[in-house]
Amino acid sequence: MTGILTPRRVSARSKAFDLLLAGGLTLFFGFFSLAQQHFSGILGLAMLGPLIWRRTHPELVFFGVSAIAVLQWLAGIPLMAGDVGLLVALYAISVYGEVRYSRIALGVGGLGVLMATARYYSNNDWRQQITMMVALGALVFGVWAIGERRRTRGLYVAQLEERAAQLERDRDREAKLAVSNERTRIAREIHDVVAHGLSIMIVQADGGLYAADASPEQAKKALATIGDTGRASLNEMRKMLGLLKQDAQPELDPNQPRPQPGVSSLPELIENVRQAGLSVDYQVTGQPRDLPALLGLTAYRIVQEGLTNTLKHAGPGARTSVQLDFGREMLTVVVTDDGRGAAVVPSSDPGHGLVGMRQRASISGGTVNAGPKAGGGYEVVARLPYNLPPGGDQ
Repeated sequence: MTGILTPRRVSARSKAFDLLLAGGLTLFFGFFSLAQQHFSGILGLAMLGPLIWRRTHPELVFFGVSAIAVLQWLAGIPLMAGDVGLLVALYAISVYGEVRYSRIALGVGGLGVLMATARYYSNNDWRQQITMMVALGALVFGVWAIGERRRTRGLYVAQLEERAAQLERDRDREAKLAVSNERTRIAREIHDVVAHGLSIMIVQADGGLYAADASPEQAKKALATIGDTGRASLNEMRKMLGLLKQDAQPELDPNQPRPQPGVSSLPELIENVRQAGLSVDYQVTGQPRDLPALLGLTAYRIVQEGLTNTLKHAGPGARTSVQLDFGREMLTVVVTDDGRGAAVVPSSDPGHGLVGMRQRASISGGTVNAGPKAGGGYEVVARLPYNLPPGGDQ
């Protein structure tokens, strides 16, 4: 009984509609019955008035109205206009009530059809009795079936909405996880970059120590190299720490390789991709220069991810072009193909690879744009400034 007594939550608009519906039916059918016969009119008003709560308490309303109908049957009062409240209450319980009570309500409706036929059409011919029984039964079942269909449709729509909301939550969670994992990988690689810089500083410091007495000039050069390397490594470390401290990072996997390639490693990477069966054209324009370790690593990873996507999505026979343009202020990396990758990968789901490329580029103050190109194929364009943004105190 707890489920029956507990009111449903209904919007103010629905409450207002139910009030108007119950009031309209009461005024029209209830007072019409009251004009015919005093007692039957009171019963009609009693059937129609409770319809105000047909959404909040559908079970109580239906069984209450059914009890009044039984009283009408026992008193021998013929069918009246107020009996329409029974149909409205049956529809309400089939839509808003619990399923088990809706099934019981259908059985009560069928029993009411038998009782009405036996009471009000007992003097008719048996053919007329069967006709009235079928007609009343069809009316009762039709009202219940319409309500049941609306309930089923409402549940289906609610399930679709919940599924869409769950998919959206899963997508957001996967995106956050992808960014977190990428930050972990970047942190591991930056650790190697900084360790490389510290190794250079240690070697120069040892060399300067031994050369201090015999060759002061060599010692000065060693100290200058130590200073430059220390400042560059500190700047890279500050940039990385400023990003990573936004989220807690999971424990690093010590078994995962931690490479530290750069632009000079691209020919080897491209040759490996060619051996895998992909036609790659590699071009370098502008005046090559020495790049900061972080910038070289970023350029390498962007090219690697672009070639990986081409292998996965471009299809057989695709041709790829990798271009490095050493401009005056920035390095531009372009990876293009003429395959069908743009049609395979939905534009609304850029994937974790593109998230990683953009994350890496943003650390160096650069940008990455990726998408289908005119005439077919896919294109990745990364613009990476030579000068890393100042790390500041993180």
